[in-house]
Amino acid sequence: MASSPDVPSAGNTPENPESGSPPEAPQTTGTAGAERRGRVRARRAAVMAVPATLVAATLAVLTAQGALGVQFAISGMPFTVTATELNGTGFEQFGNLDNMAEGSPNAGDTGGQVLVVTSAIKNATLTKLCQSVDLGGTNLLITAGSGAEKVTASDLTTDSTELSGDAAFNNIEIGNDASTLTKAGVKGPIGVFSQQADTVRIAKLRQTNYATIAGVFKLPGLKLRFSESGC
Repeated sequence: MASSPDVPSAGNTPENPESGSPPEAPQTTGTAGAERRGRVRARRAAVMAVPATLVAATLAVLTAQGALGVQFAISGMPFTVTATELNGTGFEQFGNLDNMAEGSPNAGDTGGQVLVVTSAIKNATLTKLCQSVDLGGTNLLITAGSGAEKVTASDLTTDSTELSGDAAFNNIEIGNDASTLTKAGVKGPIGVFSQQADTVRIAKLRQTNYATIAGVFKLPGLKLRFSESGC
């Protein structure tokens, strides 16, 4: 077994110059021992912190590059989103799978998974946005962008089970592998069918969504209230 660098080995113990006998073994109690143990703990903590720091840095880089999507456990309660018009630059769309929190009462017989269509838009504007959630007997209703100023969003991603409207695309590509998408900075699962376009316009937009993510979401004229009817 290797000797500790802080304690001389038995074969090389220096003699006390006055008594001619070996010095007493250093004590591990008291201030000196506490300081030594503190140094050991500090070194161990530093070594353990390095992998965690590297992992966090790697995740941050992957997220910034769009190689790793931001994910969270969905509630399993769908919500409706409508707009009289959506205009976007940098559009992508592909199939995906959302997961509810473990033990969610909304899981039903699906195992807590929902098959969705993910739509990603780099920059979007929406006119007369409406969002509603059916709470059973009443609806939580949100409206915005009904005045001169429109709703704007950057790095907007929605997970939908239904989407309808009158759509127009510029420079659309259909049939891409979702892992190769480039228009909105988001990459889907490898081997999954997808499409992308330089721009998108959807009039009379209506979506049934399970999740929405945005880097920046500005809602001028925001109103939140309970209502007997949804969007």
